[in-house]
Amino acid sequence: MNKLIAFAMASIPLFAPFSAHADASEQLKVKLAEIDNLKANFSQTVTDINKKVIQTGEGVFALAQPNQFYWHLTAPDESLIVADGTDVWIYNPFNEEVSVMDVNQAISASPIALLVHDDVQTWSQYKVTNSDQCFAISPIDKDAGVSEVEVCFNETTLTQMILKDQQGNTSNFSLSEQSKIAENERDLFKFVVPENVDIDDQRLKSPN
Repeated sequence: MNKLIAFAMASIPLFAPFSAHADASEQLKVKLAEIDNLKANFSQTVTDINKKVIQTGEGVFALAQPNQFYWHLTAPDESLIVADGTDVWIYNPFNEEVSVMDVNQAISASPIALLVHDDVQTWSQYKVTNSDQCFAISPIDKDAGVSEVEVCFNETTLTQMILKDQQGNTSNFSLSEQSKIAENERDLFKFVVPENVDIDDQRLKSPN
């Protein structure tokens, strides 16, 4: 999985109420409720701990409540993440392989999935602070792969997401051309496994 997909997953992580931070958390929930579905283009810049640009990319991003997510990196290398409400599919066309996991596993792995998740117990694993229309979300578990996620709004428009990992790398996503998802675009959240690809099924198996 390349750096951009790794950041997206360590993104595809975001939000939770936490005692003293409850006010900021509730404000963020209100913002998210106002954008219960959206589609946008994104440009991404990844910098290292010394602020050096190590990778750039662009693609299409979409989300819808509950638990539906679409992340299509179109450049420099194509890759795709689709959450269909139950499972999360991660497809790498170059390597001809796809991984699949439960949606709750994806949330545990990353704070962007919380954008479409309203479970109180899950949110309680994060603390939220805010400055103006930007919200910083950090996991209470210090062993998490992402040290902080910041999301910024312009009124009811999500404009930016910034992810910081434990190694000091920062991935900055700028969103543009944001719109509501049209009815004929709902298939974005349906993943069809291509022919002749290897499948790594990581879903938790429930006992019969």
